[in-house]
Amino acid sequence: MPLGDFTPLLARPARAGRADGPATVSRRRPRTGGLSSERLSPFVLIAPAVAVIVLFRLWPLLLGVNFSFTGDGARNGSAVGLDNYAELFADPLFLGALRNVGWLVLLLPIAVAIPGMLATFIYLRVPGHRFYRSVYFFPAVLSPVIVGSIFNLLLSFDGPVNSLLELAGLGPIDWLGDSDVAMFTVVGVHIWATFGMSLVVFLSGFATLDPALLDAARSDGASLPQVIRHVIIPGLSRTIQFVFVTTMIGMLTSMFGLIYVMTSGGPGGSTYLPEYYIWIQQGQMNRPAYASAASTVLFLVMLVVGLAQVSFLRRTGRED
Repeated sequence: MPLGDFTPLLARPARAGRADGPATVSRRRPRTGGLSSERLSPFVLIAPAVAVIVLFRLWPLLLGVNFSFTGDGARNGSAVGLDNYAELFADPLFLGALRNVGWLVLLLPIAVAIPGMLATFIYLRVPGHRFYRSVYFFPAVLSPVIVGSIFNLLLSFDGPVNSLLELAGLGPIDWLGDSDVAMFTVVGVHIWATFGMSLVVFLSGFATLDPALLDAARSDGASLPQVIRHVIIPGLSRTIQFVFVTTMIGMLTSMFGLIYVMTSGGPGGSTYLPEYYIWIQQGQMNRPAYASAASTVLFLVMLVVGLAQVSFLRRTGRED
């Protein structure tokens, strides 16, 4: 074929794109040689908090766990393996403290329901809700020593509470001297003294609740229990989980002052909790390694109970 027949083809310019459209240019974003400042900034911001947690929380915790495998007294500093833990679980006082932890777990729903219900009434603006808001929080600012001293006077065998019971024909109760009653008495006083903080947390959760849901429930004729069950509880599920965990931690780690002032662990060790037991071993018996073993067990108990609570509450929330 003659060369002239290919001239139109050779003169036609090549197209990079489609035959019926303009040529397209592929633009690729240049790759950076390392992490950009946008990616690094979150790590830089959280680095101080992580450093504080590691240095003042995790590192001392690991040191305490390691210390629990050493001896006291004549065997001070020498490795003893699991001897401290074996002695720990053979001590009736420590086993009684663990049984009291079980009672705390059973009483925990009451400790959470009281501030939850009161916060609900305040949110629904019952008459005098502003006054109640301040009064309910007042015990939270009192020292446990002051609270314990007040209730020692109120709950003594010849105190005003038993005087009222005698007038009602119910007879006196040995609130702090009866081993079957004393632990429940101390827990009740602790709930009274600390539920104001949980009340504030619940009120903060109510601030995120959509008022339109309550208005719709009222328009449909829902009763107060129905509103609480189907609107308020699902809407505050995250807040309830938080209050459950923090209340349990408070019961396990913040009752030392009340126990020391009200019962000193008695009668017969019936009001012992792991926190008080650890103080006895460390402060009076001078057995720091043994106390470290008890502290490790307390940490594991708190971890297991907290994870179980969160798992149960999440599963319950999904079922609702």
